[in-house]
Amino acid sequence: MRRFFLILMLIFSPLTIYASEFSFEFDWSDLKKCTTGNPNTVSNPIFMLKNIPNGTKFIHFKLTDKDVPGYNHGGGWVEYKGENKILPGAFKYKSPCPPNGKHNYEWTASAKAKKGMFAGTIAKAKASKYYP
Repeated sequence: MRRFFLILMLIFSPLTIYASEFSFEFDWSDLKKCTTGNPNTVSNPIFMLKNIPNGTKFIHFKLTDKDVPGYNHGGGWVEYKGENKILPGAFKYKSPCPPNGKHNYEWTASAKAKKGMFAGTIAKAKASKYYP
């Protein structure tokens, strides 16, 4: 009976393949300090990418202030050519610039096979930091 249940578990259990998840880190240590509430238009930070999914041709980056999510900081598109680091100058966005203390800022990276907001997303990754 025990053997029967083991066989059933093997047959009906989903097979899980452990693949590393798409992720990234960012560095905006060179960003000019801004605490006026009036963001500057600046070049993207350095993004260090990990485990980019197969089929990725573009990555869309978007910045959100988690303390003021309705404010549009923007972001940009990067054509993905196999690199693991995106250097400043790939796109421009509105910098973090909280008027009252620290805010939590989150970048979302969407890996896509085609450029377009409504093109299918292969995977998403998020990374956040407090600023300043």
